[in-house]
Amino acid sequence: MDARRGSSFPADATRLKILDTMFASSIHAHVMSGYEFLMQSYTAGDRICIFGFSRGAYTARSLAGMIHKVGLLPPNNFEQVPFAYKMYSRTDTIGWEQSNEFKKAFCVSVDIEFIGVWDTVDSVGIIPKRLPFTTSNTLVKTFRHAVSLDERRAKFKANLWNRPTSEEEKLGLPDPSHSADPNVPALSKDATVDSDEVSLLFKDDKKRKEKANGQPKKSRQGKGMTLGIRTVDSDDKLLNAYERIYSEKNERMTDIEEVWFAGCHCDVGGGSVSNKTRHSLARIPLRWMVREIFKAQTGILFITERLTEIGMDPSSLYPFVVPRPDALPVGENKIRNHPVKEIPIRPHMLLTKKNRPTVADVSKPPPITMLTSEEEEDLMDALSPLYDQLKVKKAWWFLEIIPLQLRYQRGNNQWVTYFGLNHAKPRFIPKQRAHGLKVHRSVKLRMEAEYEDERKRQKGKKYEPRPVFAVEPTWIG
Repeated sequence: MDARRGSSFPADATRLKILDTMFASSIHAHVMSGYEFLMQSYTAGDRICIFGFSRGAYTARSLAGMIHKVGLLPPNNFEQVPFAYKMYSRTDTIGWEQSNEFKKAFCVSVDIEFIGVWDTVDSVGIIPKRLPFTTSNTLVKTFRHAVSLDERRAKFKANLWNRPTSEEEKLGLPDPSHSADPNVPALSKDATVDSDEVSLLFKDDKKRKEKANGQPKKSRQGKGMTLGIRTVDSDDKLLNAYERIYSEKNERMTDIEEVWFAGCHCDVGGGSVSNKTRHSLARIPLRWMVREIFKAQTGILFITERLTEIGMDPSSLYPFVVPRPDALPVGENKIRNHPVKEIPIRPHMLLTKKNRPTVADVSKPPPITMLTSEEEEDLMDALSPLYDQLKVKKAWWFLEIIPLQLRYQRGNNQWVTYFGLNHAKPRFIPKQRAHGLKVHRSVKLRMEAEYEDERKRQKGKKYEPRPVFAVEPTWIG
């Protein structure tokens, strides 16, 4: 059996699932599976759109990164896919050179029309390690990201898109040119790679030569493994340098929009409540993403009944997207308590031989709930319960009180790695003053409302997003 596909035994499958949750051991399998699908399905003129949530969002971005770095193989080249992924994931000089030559010799260059992701997590395993072109990718035409305001778990730090500076936008991205040393990629005169990145490139080449000559490795002490010590992630800076060098000059800049929503991880991407729940926080970012898909004119087809079910009016989306009216006032509406039964048993679990549905029952379409307006749906969804997993499942606290290798992103796009305790610290939103802060207007509705819980009302408690807002947000409808 193919090891990438898992195990046919239930016990083994359970163990593999646990290991995958802890170490993200199957990220390569998911990326290659998506790559194989595109390899077999793509024809010239197709528009590639990729979506994902959580680690699936990271997988979506990794797949786009793999297409950028090594290109897309022609159909039926399954035996070449593992080699292509190995070259993609290899981040040293040889890996980049091999990818470049492989792309020229065997692959075609394709664009990514749209990437839509919900709450991409920063790390996909115990040791955070970024794959190439997952935080920026000029192959992507439109990038949309719905991000959670209230998630605070150690292993769920937000992985945001790196926006170029105004100078980089004017200059474009550097084109690789020849160097006196063929093993070290040279910089063009218009390159925007800084001096630190240049020195890192030469250090990387020196390390590779030392390894080839059998010289011993130097000690890695002082790289952030001491509790509380923070160091700039040199591996990440090196990866950024290579990404700039091996991107083509004057490629278009990606249309980027990252919007923050109320709720924790599964409140934004879905999964906190049953699919049959009438109102939930997750419906808001879902509607926002659908609207962005129509705005980008991707050509994706939707079933109109499903749009109605999630609270959208199809006539407001096509043939053109109608601007949204102002949000409804909160009035006497309150933030609702958690239901007594959090997640109802799924219908298929209740089926027995005696009460299995007939053919007529199965073929009968589900009733469509009519709505008065999307604004009313937004209001009711915004006041839905929030599901903090540190309160729902106390076992998550184990990772909050033990030392872990953690990362956060500075305002200058640098990632800093440190070894310490998370203690349920809220997320940090970088680059607010440089790029602004986009928050969905439903967050404002939740902030204005009182709690249904009488004890919270008596204490004067109201909803406040956990991260610090350094600037006044731009409220997105």
